[in-house]
Amino acid sequence: MGAFLDHRASRRLLLLLAVFVLLLAPPDTSYAQVARMEVIPFESLTLTDQEFLSGREDGKPVTVAGELRLPRAGTERFPLIILLHASGGIGGPVTDWEQYFLSMGVATFVIDSFTSRGIVSTINDQSQLGRLAQTEDAYRALALLAKHPRIDASRVMLIGFSRGGQNALYASMTRFQKMHASASAPGFAAYVAFYPDCSTRYREDEDLAAKPVRIFHGSADNYDPVAPCTAYVDRLKAKGRDVGLTEYPGATHVFDGRAVKPGTTLPQAQTVRHCELEEAENGQILDAKTKQPFSYSDPCVERGTTIGYDENAATQARQAVADLVKAVLKPTQSP
Repeated sequence: MGAFLDHRASRRLLLLLAVFVLLLAPPDTSYAQVARMEVIPFESLTLTDQEFLSGREDGKPVTVAGELRLPRAGTERFPLIILLHASGGIGGPVTDWEQYFLSMGVATFVIDSFTSRGIVSTINDQSQLGRLAQTEDAYRALALLAKHPRIDASRVMLIGFSRGGQNALYASMTRFQKMHASASAPGFAAYVAFYPDCSTRYREDEDLAAKPVRIFHGSADNYDPVAPCTAYVDRLKAKGRDVGLTEYPGATHVFDGRAVKPGTTLPQAQTVRHCELEEAENGQILDAKTKQPFSYSDPCVERGTTIGYDENAATQARQAVADLVKAVLKPTQSP
């Protein structure tokens, strides 16, 4: 999903330039101890969904960049939130949340999963990148930042929005973690997904890490409808998982995006709102009804969605996330 959103072009340029600059640095270059912001490149892979689901780690290498911001200078170690952007790339909602978390005394790391892969946006063409590619990026970022001298590796949360929300949600699966996450790095302390797509049923998707998983969605979302997420959460709760879904009446997609006017339409945006998908034994994604391999040319794929800010829903979600952050990450405010 996701939308356009301010600051995107300038931040992408910053991250792209930083990749080239930092790659020229000596390999033993250390992190700046008093920096409030660092652009950090890290190695990842570009995997198709079938490659990811098959557990392959031999995809196309790519250097991805992320922007680390610290609440304040000094030597203390901070809790961290890694943020995964939506189909429109880094924009207003991510930036807003970034500033909110910093004000709470939490460091942030915003991953740009598009620029280094030559992607501007997947809104109108989701086939440009596997839907689970950001999960690979998230695991690799965690492994790197767990070694950062200003980060407390035991207090790292993953939050994503739409496409990024789908990745934040399913990154909690123990199967995915065994296949792709670093065995030496601590896992995420919690997983938060804003308006994710829950239309795909993955194998072993009820086996999650024993950490909180929270989903925030709008009842009027016609981009990634809430109903499949409700069904998934019901299955997880039946298994005793620590999962919760908060649904905001009347809220649409990107309800937390202050820069997005209510009722904004994206006429060419691809949506799988009427698709039912499932993972086959070989890692291939199938149309659950036809049992044929899924593609974005399938009849169930449609175009045209609505997004827009909902102040009431955004305010409530912000408080709910803040409560979770305080409970799980236990940040400390500046003196």
